[in-house]
Amino acid sequence: MAQPLVKKDDDRDDEADYSPFMGIEKGAVLQEARVFNDPQLDARRCSQVITKLLYLLNQGETFTKVEATEVFFAVTKLFQSRDLGLRRMVYLIIKELSPSADEVIIVTSSLMKDMNSKTDMYRANAIRVLCRITDGTLLTQIERYLKQAIVDKNPVVASAALVSGIHLLQTNPEIVKRWSNEVQEAVQSRAALVQFHALALLHQIRQNDRLAVSKLVTSLTRGNVRSPLAQCLLIRYTSQVIRESGNNTQSADRPFYDFLESCLRHKSEMVIFEAARAITELNGVTSRELTPAITVLQLFLSSSKPVLRFAAVRTLNKVAMTHPMAVTNCNIDMESLISDQNRSIATLAITTLLKTGNESSVDRLMKQITNFMSDIADEFKIVVVEAIRSLCLKFPLKFRSLMNFLSNILREEGGFEYKKAIVDSIVILIRDIPDAKESGLLHLCEFIEDCEFTYLSTQILHFLGVEGPKTSDPSKYIRYIYNRVHLENATVRASAVSTLAMFGAAVDELKPRIFVLLRRCLFDSDDEVRDRATLYLNTLGGDGAVVETDKDVKEFLFGSFDIPLVNLETSLKNYEPSEEAFDINSVPREVKSQPLAEKKAPGKKPTGLGAPPSGPPSTADAYERLLLSVPEFANFGKLFKSSEPLELTEAETEYAVTVVKHIFDRHVVFQYNCTNTIPEQLLEDVIVIVDASEAEEFSEVFSKPLRSLPYDSPGQTFVAYEKPEGLPTAGKFSNVLKFIVKEVDPTTGEAEDDGVEDEYQLEDLEVVTADYILKVGVSNFRSAWESMGPDCERVDEYGLGPRESLAEAVNTVINLLGMQPCEGTEVVPPNSRSHTCLLSGVFIGNVKVLVRLSFGLDGPKDVAMKLAVRSEDETVSDTIHEIVASG
Repeated sequence: MAQPLVKKDDDRDDEADYSPFMGIEKGAVLQEARVFNDPQLDARRCSQVITKLLYLLNQGETFTKVEATEVFFAVTKLFQSRDLGLRRMVYLIIKELSPSADEVIIVTSSLMKDMNSKTDMYRANAIRVLCRITDGTLLTQIERYLKQAIVDKNPVVASAALVSGIHLLQTNPEIVKRWSNEVQEAVQSRAALVQFHALALLHQIRQNDRLAVSKLVTSLTRGNVRSPLAQCLLIRYTSQVIRESGNNTQSADRPFYDFLESCLRHKSEMVIFEAARAITELNGVTSRELTPAITVLQLFLSSSKPVLRFAAVRTLNKVAMTHPMAVTNCNIDMESLISDQNRSIATLAITTLLKTGNESSVDRLMKQITNFMSDIADEFKIVVVEAIRSLCLKFPLKFRSLMNFLSNILREEGGFEYKKAIVDSIVILIRDIPDAKESGLLHLCEFIEDCEFTYLSTQILHFLGVEGPKTSDPSKYIRYIYNRVHLENATVRASAVSTLAMFGAAVDELKPRIFVLLRRCLFDSDDEVRDRATLYLNTLGGDGAVVETDKDVKEFLFGSFDIPLVNLETSLKNYEPSEEAFDINSVPREVKSQPLAEKKAPGKKPTGLGAPPSGPPSTADAYERLLLSVPEFANFGKLFKSSEPLELTEAETEYAVTVVKHIFDRHVVFQYNCTNTIPEQLLEDVIVIVDASEAEEFSEVFSKPLRSLPYDSPGQTFVAYEKPEGLPTAGKFSNVLKFIVKEVDPTTGEAEDDGVEDEYQLEDLEVVTADYILKVGVSNFRSAWESMGPDCERVDEYGLGPRESLAEAVNTVINLLGMQPCEGTEVVPPNSRSHTCLLSGVFIGNVKVLVRLSFGLDGPKDVAMKLAVRSEDETVSDTIHEIVASG
């Protein structure tokens, strides 16, 4: 039973709102439904029973086939009543029961009679019900009536027919598309709702034809659309045409922009707002184009209607993300909204002001926010915190007042997500504003003294361990950290022990004091805490002398862990205990991506890498085992990387072939996964003949044919090439599949003795420089970037030319380099004009490489990119630039 929503601060404790449906049961209502069979129908009573049935259905109650059939047949008897209210309830219950095809015929005649009735209410509802329960066969019989209804003078009937058409378009599109002329006529209707529904249906009919949609929009923008609802739809369709036209230069060349601007002067507020929002969301919109839209939104800010104020401030909030200067004229109006009774409006106003305000207004805004924060929910507070973080990064000189504000709200009551947002903001400010480090770390230390969230405590302790030793007086943080060993749960205690050890490893003067504290931790009640303390004491030097910690020890204990945990877990599970210890270097470092879905004919078994276990394996471990099973590959050394499967044949062809490129230090092995899709054929001596005339630095050393390839049973053939050691050698290879075809008797399944030699041309295959880079992520890109140092850094700028969007340019470069995106930077926010993407990987020869890509729109659609590369070898940095330059 759904209870009414009551606000938290409502003090109506003793009052209760009771539903008229409280405690009703299906069995009792089905008993009541017998009143439908009474000779003298009580319309009021029948309507009440139908209402209860509808309530049960909408609450998720299921009726058995027998129950639904009995109710349906009983309801059909109510057509004899002349009561208008009861007839409407009958239409509703028939729609909800959705009778089966053999039952529909019972009510079809009654509904068709109503559809031609003189009572408009009967006609409209009968059309809706018939179109809901009918199938394609009956639809052709009533199509003539539906066409007439679309152009009916009564707007209720016309709207019912048009809405039914919108629903039918999903199931019977061919029939509905024949109504175009009638729908076109309905678009000219004087009735607002008919025009709205007609335009929606006409657009859906033509939506797959871009030219037809463009013509529709062109004709209507020049005509006179009276309905405000239809006008809003037309504005949306116009925006769609603008986006798809790809012509995003100046307003004079932008199609339909003048129409959108003219809608800003419409008499209906909803049309004005829709047009303003459409203009602000245009790709590549300029400040000059934005000005008229911002002006009308500014007028809405002082409206007496809360919904208009909310709509305007939310739209301005979005605009402020990409065009903050365009919104600054509205700041005075938005400041008055901070005290708005609607907290959603107030929150949006304050966050917009934080994005658009200047340095001189920061202090005034902070005073207003302080009074405002206690009145809003956590979800709104998080939005404010994120806006304050952006403001602080924009005006770093104001970090003191903003940091103090964050620390004050950190000490107040709040949920986990809210506290996490504040902590994340402080951490980002510490990393990006060097002057904020000391005060920020102390604020975090004070917070963990009384932090109820284990996750946040451990995160802050780890961050203290990374940043604390770099401060002018690291010793002042030790007290806060060691307090956690005494006062917290085991998880936080273990994290505190690791943090103490990080201070001991980084600050040699503190090592004796740290060792005293670590020895005390040896007597902790939790084994994880004791084990960590033991490990750190032994690896850092148990005597605690003031000596420099060995660099390898630091790297072992606190270096970035660049092995994917999933790969490590898989390798540990596969490890069989023996005299030979587990070697962590044997764990694959490539991030496993989703296997390529094979294209296959309907009803066929999966082929290639999508096949059952008999097919080729799809993981790095399994690839390595497969290659080791071939003796000729045993001396090739350790497998560096295996590529994703590449298709060398089109879908639905006689033979399906994909190839996987296996990269070794001195060799490249092509694994061709072949599938025979012809049941009447057996292929023998299958081999791929590879022409390496366009890959001069490669020389073929071995090929392994496939002895037999029966129907729909995947198999592999291999070709191995030698290349210069450790170099990212590139080349192009052409491929021809050669085999002997033997006919198979479909009755016995046996192949003929004699076969015919045949060949099949495959697509060309390229080995590119990106094939020599492993996707390996890093947990903390900033830390890894700084630790790499600028010695082998290479920076250059590139013009990427016109692109569909910034996101398309980012994805193209990521795919070109074949590296792992870090920290979610592969996602480009909508309408962004600049973006930074972080990539990491390992180059052949086990050379770590990090890439920082800075993208920006240079003009309407041209994309410019700054590429900064750091690696452990300057030649690798140069190679990454060569990939981009040649790509």
